[in-house]
Amino acid sequence: MHMNKVTSLIEEVRLARHSYLSQISQVSEEQAVLKPTPESWNVTEITEHLYWAEHGGILGMWKTLHAIRTGQYEKKYESKFKNLPIQEIIDQTWQPKEIVPAVAAPRMGGTLIFWRNALDSLQTILDGFGKDIQEDELRMLAHPHPISGPLDFQQRLEFLAFHIKRHQEQVVNLIK
Repeated sequence: MHMNKVTSLIEEVRLARHSYLSQISQVSEEQAVLKPTPESWNVTEITEHLYWAEHGGILGMWKTLHAIRTGQYEKKYESKFKNLPIQEIIDQTWQPKEIVPAVAAPRMGGTLIFWRNALDSLQTILDGFGKDIQEDELRMLAHPHPISGPLDFQQRLEFLAFHIKRHQEQVVNLIK
């Protein structure tokens, strides 16, 4: 089966999510709340953050996609990051330790098992978005990222996978 670009981007996020969830599957609730320093996040907080960041990202993309399709939002392709891979954009726009946007900050608390399941549930929503967006819409500008600025839909999808992998590295270090 030939995989189109949309399918491969969604698959990349699915694989990153699966890897992250596998990584934390054996973490106990007691381990999940341990912090190496008072200002660092624990495994539960990282997982909650991943949920809110992706939830907001998918919602923003879907709202923007439909606003473009209905003429409520201008269809644009030009940006200072046109055609750049997400890693290059991150390298240009992020500080070594970035401040989390409030909408993506862990704030509800709760158990790791809840946030694991919540994060896993987003795959169904992302799959729905993947069925809705067309390949020729991937390079249209989506809603701006709070830190990186203007990103197209392809870069936004690339960001979801990048972001999960970035936090998986943190979790690996926390679990050690």
